[in-house]
Amino acid sequence: MAKGRDRELIKLRNEALCRRYYYWTETQRLRFDDALRILSEREFFLSEQRIMAIIRKASREGRIEGLKPVPKIRAPRLTADQLRLFADQI
Repeated sequence: MAKGRDRELIKLRNEALCRRYYYWTETQRLRFDDALRILSEREFFLSEQRIMAIIRKASREGRIEGLKPVPKIRAPRLTADQLRLFADQI
């Protein structure tokens, strides 16, 4: 038996995670960030970032019916000079 994690078990876990995400967001109508928190803290004990990566990959590959891609949120990085411009306008 090879060392490391069993790929088949990881695949089954990822499928179960996607089904549970679909349940929380579509059936229970929770916001996706609340669903991620539940999956992370109560059900799968993975980081929210890892759960997001698994869901994005599954949605790109089209493995789960009805699963929509979760948008990646990127916050703009502001410099101190840019923040001063906003402060001057107040």
